[in-house]
Amino acid sequence: MTSAVTVTEGVDSPYALSHLDALESEAVHIFREVAGEFERPVILFSGGKDSIVMLHLALKAFAPAAVPFTLLHVDTGHNFPEVLAYRDRVVAEHGLRLHVASVQEYIDAGKLRERPDGTRNPLQTVPLTEAIQRHRFDAVFGGGRRDEEKARAKERVFSLRDEFSQWDPRRQRPELWQLYNGRHAPGEHVRVFPLSNWTELDVWQYIAREDIDLPQIYFAHEREVFQRSGMWLTAGEWGGPKADETVETRLVRYRTVGDMSCTGAVDSDATTLDAVITEIAASRLTERGATRADDKMSEAAMEDRKREGYF
Repeated sequence: MTSAVTVTEGVDSPYALSHLDALESEAVHIFREVAGEFERPVILFSGGKDSIVMLHLALKAFAPAAVPFTLLHVDTGHNFPEVLAYRDRVVAEHGLRLHVASVQEYIDAGKLRERPDGTRNPLQTVPLTEAIQRHRFDAVFGGGRRDEEKARAKERVFSLRDEFSQWDPRRQRPELWQLYNGRHAPGEHVRVFPLSNWTELDVWQYIAREDIDLPQIYFAHEREVFQRSGMWLTAGEWGGPKADETVETRLVRYRTVGDMSCTGAVDSDATTLDAVITEIAASRLTERGATRADDKMSEAAMEDRKREGYF
């Protein structure tokens, strides 16, 4: 008589997915779902860590075939040179097609005006939405995560945008059992967030596990910076430093990268992935809360921009 064997799928079970495996599986499923539902998807790719992880997941989702999506970057003209160099290298390495929407071109054409504070992050909305309309993208992948900011915590994985690219939280659809509704009217599109359920620590642990190459700006290095509003900013043609702001050389790294005028560095001696992970695990501030000046303009700064079409 053969005895029955009961397998309990717990933490020690060989059939149980690890936390990172579960997140990876969910993201891969989202990429494949979009490929099946939409005609012209695009991945927002800036060379920042979240977009790097997103592209890595897309490569995994469709291997050994090529990624069936193009890439889009909204270049403010004040991006970090190291990150742009990384972006171009990765695009060439994987034979991908990259569309660049330039804020500077919109300023030169008189379609946008420089802000008094020099920051161009809020100016990205028009080039982004017009690029989506011009190329008729119907699904746009972004690297936003719910842990970053409270407005992003409201958003679903599939986020419907109207014909003006505007976001209405009241039109958010239920997503029970990982069932995603991509239906949209002509002119509308869907923003898609495969990393929505990830945390900053998850991203870094996944980068370490997958041995993903990153721009060195994410690791501690000596840099000329000056302090403004409690943040260490990199000097540049965007309008800093002012006469009363002193430039000094400090050992810093960046937790997030965006427009140089509003993205602050943090004091750090973390030069390795393990050191960065230890630092993030001990932090009690989100990366945007600690280093993004544009999110501190008001309590609803991010939500206001999202309603206008921003990510």
